[in-house]
Amino acid sequence: MTLLLLPLLLASLLPFSSCNKANKHKPWIEAEYQGIVMENDNTVLLNPPLFALDKDAPLRYAGEICGFRLHGSGVPFEAVILDKATGEGLIRAKEPVDCEAQKEHTFTIQAYDCGEGPDGANTKKSHKATVHVRVNDVNEFAPVFVERLYRAAVTEGKLYDRILRVEAIDGDCSPQYSQICYYEILTPNTPFLIDNDGNIENTEKLQYSGEKLYKFTVTAYDCGKKRAADDAQVEIQVKPTCKPSWQGWNKRIEYAPGAGSLALFPGIRLETCDEPLWNIQATIELQTSHVAKGCDRDNYSERALRKLCGAATGEVDLLPMPGPNANWTAGLSVHYSQDSSLIYWFNGTQAVQVPLGGTAGLGSGPQDGLSDHFTLSFWMKHGVTPNKGKKEEETIVCNTVQNEDGFSHYSLTVHGCRIAFLYWPLLESARPVKFLWKLEQVCDDEWHHYALNLEFPTVTLYADGISFDPALIHDNGLIHPPRREPALMIGACWTEEKNKDKEKGEDNSTDTTQGDPLQIHHYFHGYLAGFSVRSGRLESREVIECLYACREGLDYRDFESLGKGMKVHVNPSQSLLTLEGDDVETFNHALQHVAYMNTLRFATPGVRPLRLTTAVK
Repeated sequence: MTLLLLPLLLASLLPFSSCNKANKHKPWIEAEYQGIVMENDNTVLLNPPLFALDKDAPLRYAGEICGFRLHGSGVPFEAVILDKATGEGLIRAKEPVDCEAQKEHTFTIQAYDCGEGPDGANTKKSHKATVHVRVNDVNEFAPVFVERLYRAAVTEGKLYDRILRVEAIDGDCSPQYSQICYYEILTPNTPFLIDNDGNIENTEKLQYSGEKLYKFTVTAYDCGKKRAADDAQVEIQVKPTCKPSWQGWNKRIEYAPGAGSLALFPGIRLETCDEPLWNIQATIELQTSHVAKGCDRDNYSERALRKLCGAATGEVDLLPMPGPNANWTAGLSVHYSQDSSLIYWFNGTQAVQVPLGGTAGLGSGPQDGLSDHFTLSFWMKHGVTPNKGKKEEETIVCNTVQNEDGFSHYSLTVHGCRIAFLYWPLLESARPVKFLWKLEQVCDDEWHHYALNLEFPTVTLYADGISFDPALIHDNGLIHPPRREPALMIGACWTEEKNKDKEKGEDNSTDTTQGDPLQIHHYFHGYLAGFSVRSGRLESREVIECLYACREGLDYRDFESLGKGMKVHVNPSQSLLTLEGDDVETFNHALQHVAYMNTLRFATPGVRPLRLTTAVK
């Protein structure tokens, strides 16, 4: 019986064994999978589900799926086969995943069959499919405020769109749970609102006379409605209305003659309203334009002042008081200054011709004429004439002089805010030279002192005792030489005009000859005083400065205690003092030592206006 059954068993096994040897097909899976895993969980939900198919099914081994392999660097997932026959599997995390650490994972997966037998021989693998796994966030973190305490200050009586902004952050990874959806003020009955961005504004105007410090609590919620674990405190201080200004100074100061130097602002201080400052500039201006010729000098006449300053004698007054020996000024409008000196008004239609010879003190011969060394000195008050604008030139003085070599000529003119000196060393051969200065003093309608020193080829102009360098112009193409005849005129100049016959080109025309009436143009419009000339010897700089120097002005003598970084500048006339610094206390100390002084024994009574101008940064 045994011998008969054995061949049958072998025969039944042979067909099966020979069929299992044929593992012809590779497993097949989808090309791509999308997966979701909840944060702090393991199971991955895949779309489509994970199934591997093999066309060798239903053969054992060759038609069965033995497992899946994941490929990638540091993949925190694993694949598990649930049913070898159906090829069903799943992907799960090796340990709970953290969304805050990594929101998405990408790797590849590959299925393999069981081969041709239990030993897994001749195993075949599927293609590699891409798997994307997204970690779904869990609202595990509560909002946290960046600061535990927020402080701000407001000025009373104002409504602010935003006083300050509080800010909370959330450690969750998703927009839903990581974003702060709204803030809330927990303290009741506060005159403040907070918006969803954390901006706090006041709902009514706050008054310093009422509550000076408001304290309240705010909290934050994320979009999952999770409240901040720790609330924030807010403090808002109410300040009185404040503007940067000077405090502690008197609007009126009494000054007694002979008092010497008197501090103007002994108790002054700068109120900065607690604003940080890094630069302060202040200008103190003593306004004396109402006094005489811009300076309190009523103790001295022009002649006495020249003697006091050590000026050499020999100057000639070109605009003396009208009299039998000086009748050329009789037709001018005369005014008197507070020092009783004469002031002449030129209305733009009149001028005076100074006679040469003994009457005026000026010679007419070669030995007596003005040389190329002389000083012109005068006071002038001049503004831009409204109807003339800045187009027409105005002559202050015009002079043609006879010397040993022939004739020389000079003129001093104003043109808008420019003052020009034209000098013709020799009419017969030399080239004319024009010196130009542009000065605000020329056209500001205020009194200024001018002195012009000629030491050809050097020309120096002093305005209010300060020297200015000229611009030099050579031009003999547009300037017609004046006729060769000595003449001196103040307030206008003469023009050399040819007669009409010559202008028409007639052969029998003749040039203007000596002795013909002068044709006048370029009239001056303004005030002149103290007009003198001295030939042969120049006034020194020291004398010119003394002639202009005021007997009153601003003073600063506390340079020894001047703080670090402070700068002090006083203009030559001591009417303008400038301070600059970067520290408030040091600046206050410096300004407290600015003083007024007046050395006149009999100072002009009246008010001296002061202007304090300040710029802060």
